[in-house]
Amino acid sequence: QVRLMERGGDSVQPGGSLRLSCQTSGFSYKRACMGWFRQAPGKAREGIASIDGFLQSTYAASVQNRFRIAKDIATSTLDLQMNNLKPEDTGMYYCAARVTPSGTCSGGYLTNGEYNYWGQGIQVTVST
Repeated sequence: QVRLMERGGDSVQPGGSLRLSCQTSGFSYKRACMGWFRQAPGKAREGIASIDGFLQSTYAASVQNRFRIAKDIATSTLDLQMNNLKPEDTGMYYCAARVTPSGTCSGGYLTNGEYNYWGQGIQVTVST
């Protein structure tokens, strides 16, 4: 059974940093595509970062050069380091997995429909 569980959400001030983690289990993590999505109040869920089975990462323009996605293969954990946080980064953050029959995934995926497993989400609030 595929499981994804996010942790690390918090409230921070603008300019601050936060690190989210997603503990995964139940699938071949090493070669899977993984993504981080967020949903701001009143807005649709959007993809912000992805990393594929060959550790190639893709970022949305809104977080480029501020956020960093990383895979810890040893612990099957997906991290998102968020720096220079802005109020517009506030929202629910979701970890997602694109699990393929072959177990190997390559490419950058930032669209909701391209992932087939989701975590329950965790809140990040950026405010003074």
